[in-house]
Amino acid sequence: MMNTVNPANHPDLDAKMSEIESEIRNNFSEGGRTAIRKLPALQAYAAYYRKFKKTYHVQLQIESVALKNRNLPRISALVSAMFAAELKNQLLTAGHDMSTVQLPVVLDVAKGHESYTSMNGKVQTLSPTDMFISDNKGVISSIIYGPDNRTPITPDTSEVFFTVYGPEGISSQQITNHLEDIRSFVNLVSPDAYTATLEVISG
Repeated sequence: MMNTVNPANHPDLDAKMSEIESEIRNNFSEGGRTAIRKLPALQAYAAYYRKFKKTYHVQLQIESVALKNRNLPRISALVSAMFAAELKNQLLTAGHDMSTVQLPVVLDVAKGHESYTSMNGKVQTLSPTDMFISDNKGVISSIIYGPDNRTPITPDTSEVFFTVYGPEGISSQQITNHLEDIRSFVNLVSPDAYTATLEVISG
């Protein structure tokens, strides 16, 4: 998305996030973890993460909101828009400052020798068969280990690149709808922002 602004918060986006949080609590406060884990999207990600002996963190966030009455962190408007859509649709998303991304961008499957510096500043070697995205300079994210520390969204981000990982069980239409939700949430804060490209890559 182009022509974005990224304030720390925005009342319209905060209201949308609160609405999504309330809806999740209403839907799952009684059914608990069992009901949450029956969601088809979460089952698809759980199956993927299980191969790496990991737990899908978005599932844990939904459980935290629904069962512990916690709220999503309000980090910045662009990150909050992404988090809100993740919570609503359960799809794994990463956001990058497009001005730091060096084209071309490639989606690939790790062989196990690829490495990058993750958000916590540590060098991370990818797990074999994990999906990852790279630009001309290196890996910018992977499913299991998350985004890098070279291309993060910052307060000055005016061009943002959102990516969605869809393992087996997640449809192209789900991804498209999810990206459209992100766009609508960003537009609450940045009404003049527009989408330069929206594309779903099937492999």
